[in-house]
Amino acid sequence: MSVEADVLVVGAGPAGSATATHLARRGLDVALLEKAQFPREKVCGDGLTPRATRQLIRLGIDTSEQAGWLHNKGLRIYGGSTTPFELPWPELADFPSYGLVRPRSDFDDLLARNAVAAGAKLYELCNVSTPILDDRTGRIVGVTTKDGQEFRAPLVVSADGNSTRLSLAMGLAKRDDRPMGVAVRTYYTSPRHLDDHLESWLELWSGTPGESDLLPGYGWIFGMGDGTCNVGLGVLNTSSAFGKTDYKDLLKRWLDNTPEEWGFRDENMTTKVMGAALPMGFNRTPHYTRGLLLVGDAGGMVNPFNGEGIAYAMESAELAADAIAEAHYRGVGTSTAERALQGYPTQLKAELGGYYTLGAVFVKLIGNPRVMSLCTKYGLPRKTLMRFTLKLLANLHDSRDGDAMDKIINALCKIAPKA
Repeated sequence: MSVEADVLVVGAGPAGSATATHLARRGLDVALLEKAQFPREKVCGDGLTPRATRQLIRLGIDTSEQAGWLHNKGLRIYGGSTTPFELPWPELADFPSYGLVRPRSDFDDLLARNAVAAGAKLYELCNVSTPILDDRTGRIVGVTTKDGQEFRAPLVVSADGNSTRLSLAMGLAKRDDRPMGVAVRTYYTSPRHLDDHLESWLELWSGTPGESDLLPGYGWIFGMGDGTCNVGLGVLNTSSAFGKTDYKDLLKRWLDNTPEEWGFRDENMTTKVMGAALPMGFNRTPHYTRGLLLVGDAGGMVNPFNGEGIAYAMESAELAADAIAEAHYRGVGTSTAERALQGYPTQLKAELGGYYTLGAVFVKLIGNPRVMSLCTKYGLPRKTLMRFTLKLLANLHDSRDGDAMDKIINALCKIAPKA
């Protein structure tokens, strides 16, 4: 089979489906290629901040509780010797004041169907193997699949996640000078499944908290609203334990310290422990080259501050769609269209480059568990400082006419070198 389109989008996760939706709404013929079949499983925390919620609203997704979403009010933090500290999501002009939770198996299916409703054509069980290159220019002009199908288009979007075989085949290797994390998660039946806060644990202990060894990384507990909780932990590559740790054992040792009535014990586990890489801070560049645009995890767009990837996957999708649509209507192959496409990485750097540089510094600091311990010990009791920290770590601040905290964060992002 051979299919021709205006744009090929490889990968139907949040990045790919959002790209396809925005492109289809701009009148382009879009082929969305997914190697699996929906619904399908993805390793994720399943929790969405207001930044991701905003992108769902921009996609036209109904985010009401009646539509199957569990809402959350803010973040609950465990750390230091303090009791849990709750921070509400800030009231802002740029973002809604609520976050969401939804299983990725359902979430990704919903976004893919939304793309189809917008006019994109979805091809499931379509495992892309190699790019098709123009012999004269070296530009990508299509892809082939493992079963011999060909899909052709003058522009291709790589939304195939951290492994991104398409980007690698185009010679785009990941950058080792950028942050990287690894996360593992599983689900437990738990009475805490209706929690209205996302929960973050900044210190993981090997035994009794405060009387045992600090373990590397951070943990989370997100109620799913269906009788289960998504529980997991992440470790950064700035930690000496990165790549040398049994992460499943680490997860169990941490959870053994939580109250038994919460249910986070082996007998209540509903799925096996699964892991995934977290590519951070633009760890694969350039984001546009020779007809190929990288969005989401393929371009290393996970936030180094908090490990959030879905919001940035959908944001980069919209920016890529803007550039592609502009190039399409200018006439792909012309110099003016090429300038429009080069505007995509330029805008990514302008929007996120300084912030991700700050995140890289943060990652180096907290790679030492003792540094994290000092931060939680002296920072958590100070409510004003923690409100500022939440805005910084979750990247939730008004870009214009915000409060003093917003102005400080905006200024820091502007003066920081662009990642």
